[in-house]
Amino acid sequence: MFYDSFDYWWWPYAFITLAGVLPTAIWRWAGVFAIGNIDETSQWLTLVRCIATALVAAVISQLVFFPTGALEQVPLWLRASAALGGFGAFLFANNRLLVCMLVGQTILLGGILAIS
Repeated sequence: MFYDSFDYWWWPYAFITLAGVLPTAIWRWAGVFAIGNIDETSQWLTLVRCIATALVAAVISQLVFFPTGALEQVPLWLRASAALGGFGAFLFANNRLLVCMLVGQTILLGGILAIS
């Protein structure tokens, strides 16, 4: 399955969502099963958490500020609004990732439909 696999208007957005969620979710679940009895406050685990957070932030920043493909046609203010709205929902919903994604996608798709 590739970015150009389908010619539907919604495919680039679904692809971005899948490409952003699956790699993160897989490693999170692998960490849950592998970590077992490791101390959560250890320095190594704190380092791993910081690196993972930085990588996710870098990918999100790249999608907002330097998008490619169909997302490139969406105005910067709308991409930034969707990212900030999703982050706000994440904080408001007690750190629930699914709520964050749904709110961000809703803002992005609603904005696209409103301006087109």
